[in-house]
Amino acid sequence: MNYDNACKYLAQKYPRQFARWLLSVDTDDIQVLKTELSLEPIRGDSLTFLQTDNQILHVEFQTLPVSNPPLPLRMLDYWMRLHRQYGCHIEQVVLFLRRTTSEVAFTEQFEAVNTRHRYRVIRLWEQDPAPLLANPALLPFATLAQSDSPNTLLEQVAAQVARIESREERANLSACAGVLAGLRFNDNLIRQLLREDIMRESTFYQYIRQEGRQEGRQEGIQEGEVALLLRQLTRRFGTITPQLQEQIRTLSISQLEDLAEAFLEFSNVTDLINWLEVHSS
Repeated sequence: MNYDNACKYLAQKYPRQFARWLLSVDTDDIQVLKTELSLEPIRGDSLTFLQTDNQILHVEFQTLPVSNPPLPLRMLDYWMRLHRQYGCHIEQVVLFLRRTTSEVAFTEQFEAVNTRHRYRVIRLWEQDPAPLLANPALLPFATLAQSDSPNTLLEQVAAQVARIESREERANLSACAGVLAGLRFNDNLIRQLLREDIMRESTFYQYIRQEGRQEGRQEGIQEGEVALLLRQLTRRFGTITPQLQEQIRTLSISQLEDLAEAFLEFSNVTDLINWLEVHSS
């Protein structure tokens, strides 16, 4: 989640630099779209939409190749919704952050009977780091770029971050670089080169710490709900199979609360299975 947040923060903080990097367009007339694309599989924490004069740039950040629905289908779905809403040219770019040999990272189209949809894929581990090092807004991505000496590359990123005059901007970019570098480097090296004391001053760093605490609280609540519900189900129906237990653990807190009410009317385990088939993702 923090990787997604770092990427989204950078794209929304520096839309002009992203448009120049990914579209080769240099314009001040660019805005971050607050689109109403709420239906699944739109996931607002991992993508950004930027609009210039006559086109929309859709940037999707990926750390893992596996997703549900599959990435190519998602890209088609995003394109259709954006095209229906805005009716302009849409450029779609998927940035793969973590090195992988998965075919998904080397696929640039969705294809089915009578349908073919294309998009671009950028694998950061194949990219020349020089353009990223030269642009302060893109420095965090340079940590994941191509290099025969990754540690030296991280040192270069740290040196470039240290040259940023604005203390606030330096802190925020250092924090973002530290988050993304975590996909490639160990924590000790990151803290040593990027200086955790500087990162701690960042508003972005404080945000992800607060989010982490909130996620921890939510996970604690969810674990408690699951444990209580499993005890109640076991007491009523006997042994609950590991498969059913795993399905229950994937439920959200609101779904767990719904199940806690619904199971009072269940006659047997079959009712539980049927409920999970309808309500679990």
